Formats: sequence, structure tokens, C-alpha cells
Amino acid sequence: FRNQYDSDVTVWSPQGRLHQVEYAMEAVKLGSATVGVKSRTHAVLIALKRASSELSAYQKKIIPIDKHMGISIAGLTADARMLSRYMRTECLNYKYSHDDVLPVSRLIANLGNKMQTCTQRYDRRPYGVGLLVAGYD
Repeated sequence: FRNQYDSDVTVWSPQGRLHQVEYAMEAVKLGSATVGVKSRTHAVLIALKRASSELSAYQKKIIPIDKHMGISIAGLTADARMLSRYMRTECLNYKYSHDDVLPVSRLIANLGNKMQTCTQRYDRRPYGVGLLVAGYD
């Protein structure tokens, strides 16, 4: 269902809704389940692989980012690949500059800023992927 208020992300409907943001949230809900379990010494990511049809192949749902971090995804795989590439680049740049691994909290803050920026520009769309990040410092 498309209407005049979902052409880009900066247009509010009369009800005060941003349809593009709602579409992105629905894409995450339609994704397969992913779970993370954490103990004092370990973290485990679990993801359900689901093929969209009998003839299609399974897509990777757990993606390594760096030697100390990985993500599990739900939603649009293309958006997840783009964000995982961004996360890897940030980790490599930090390692090159500081000769140490990027702190998880800093990467998550940078990632949140990148993802949120797309909700403020008319020429972008929000990322339709949910990321579950596991890592250690």
C-alpha cells in the first residue's frame, strides 16, 4: 500500500507517522529469528537460516566483523552486508591508527549514528535490518 506520504523518509503523514521507518521495522520483523546468549566468559550467537523458497539457497545470518566481534542479523541481507562492511572498515581503520582493537561501545555508537542519519535525509531509506552484536574489549 503506497500513498503520497511514503515517497521519502522525511515526509510525515497526517497521523504523524514516517512510513519508510515503519517499512524498515516490518522488514526486521519478517526476518528469521536470532538469539544471543552471554556469560561472564563467552557470548554465543544463534540464527535460524530460512530459505525464501525451495529453490533458493540459505543466506548467512552470522557475520564475523573482527577477531573480537561478530553480528547476527534479522531483516534485509543486503543492508546487513553494507553495514558489516562499514563495521569491518571502522575496525581496520582503528587498528591501523591505534594498533589495538576498536572498543565495541565505540563501534556501536558510530554504527548507530550511521543508521540514524538515513532517517533524516530525503535521498536515503532506513536500513531494514536488525543487528545483534557480540564482542569483547
